[in-house]
Amino acid sequence: MKPPVFIVGCPRSGTSLLYHLLLSAGGFAEFHTQMNAYDVLDPIYGPLSSAGNRTRMMRDWLQSKAFQVSGLDAGRIEARVQAECRNVGDFLRIVMGEIAAAQRVERWSDSTPTNIPHMLRIASDFPDAQFLHIIRDPRDVALSLVKRGWARPLPWDRDKALLAAGLYWEWIVHRGRDHGGQLQSRYLELRYEELVEKPRTILPQVAEFLHQDLDYDRIVQRSVGSLKTPLTAFTDELKQGAFEPVGRWKEKFPPEQLQQFEDLIGNTMAELGYVRATSAHQGFLLRRKRLEYDLFYSLKQWAKVNTPLSRWFVNYSEILIDK
Repeated sequence: MKPPVFIVGCPRSGTSLLYHLLLSAGGFAEFHTQMNAYDVLDPIYGPLSSAGNRTRMMRDWLQSKAFQVSGLDAGRIEARVQAECRNVGDFLRIVMGEIAAAQRVERWSDSTPTNIPHMLRIASDFPDAQFLHIIRDPRDVALSLVKRGWARPLPWDRDKALLAAGLYWEWIVHRGRDHGGQLQSRYLELRYEELVEKPRTILPQVAEFLHQDLDYDRIVQRSVGSLKTPLTAFTDELKQGAFEPVGRWKEKFPPEQLQQFEDLIGNTMAELGYVRATSAHQGFLLRRKRLEYDLFYSLKQWAKVNTPLSRWFVNYSEILIDK
C-alpha cells in the first residue's frame, strides 16, 4: 500500500470536492462516506484494546452506512478486527486496507474534515500518512454552515450564528496550520478558490506532493461524486443554473453583520490572503468574544476526547446511517 492521504479542513471548505478529485483521478479506493474514526468512534467506544469495546463498536458499525457502502464481508472484517485491532488507527487501517485490496488499488484516503484536532495522533498511528488541508474564504464557509444548521453559537449569541461560524473557522484553521507546521513535509495547504478556478495549475502541485498521477482530463472524464453534482447547501443555485461557490458572500452575507465578522477574524483572513470588504475596527467586546469562543471550542474538544460526554450526545451508527 502507498501512504494513506488524510484530507482535512473546516466543514464546508471543500474536503469532499478534493476527495472526489482524487477518486476521479484513479488509484484510490472509492468509499463514498466518512469513517469518523477519530472524532466520533474513538470517544464513544473507548480503547479498542478491550474486547468488549471492540464488540460494541462492531455491532454498531456493521449497521452503519460506512459498512453498507464498503462492500466488505461482515464475518471477515469482524474476525480481523477482533484479532488485530487494538486502537482506532488499527481499525481504520484494517477497514480501508480491505476496501483498497478488494478494489485492487494501492491507496486510500480519508476525508473526515473534523480530523484536524487529531492530526498529530493520526500522524503517529500512520507514520507515512500525508495530509491535505483545504482552506476556504470564511465568509463563504460561514454562510454554508449556517444554511446547513451546523453553526453552534453560545446561548447568548443565538442571533449571531454567522459570527460563531466564523470564529469556529478560525479556531479549526489555526489548529490545522499549527499541526501542519509540525508535520512539515507531510503537510500541504490548499485554497479552495484556487482549486475551483485554477485546477490545471493546482493539481500538478498536489500530484507532486502525493507522488500520484492526477491527470485533469481523466478527472473531468470520470467526474466522481461532487464533481458531477455539487454537494452544496445552496440547491436553489443549482436549479437556477447559477452555481457560484466562490465569492457567494458578496451577494448573500448580511451587510449589517459583515463589519463585525471581519473585525473578529480579519487578522487571520489577512494572513491567508482573504481581503476585507470593510474597514478595520477593533474593540474590547470583540476581543472578549474571540476569547469566549476559543475557550468554548477548546473545552468542547477536550471534553469530547477525554470524558464520556460524547457517548451521551451521539450515536455512531445513527450518524453514519444518516450521512
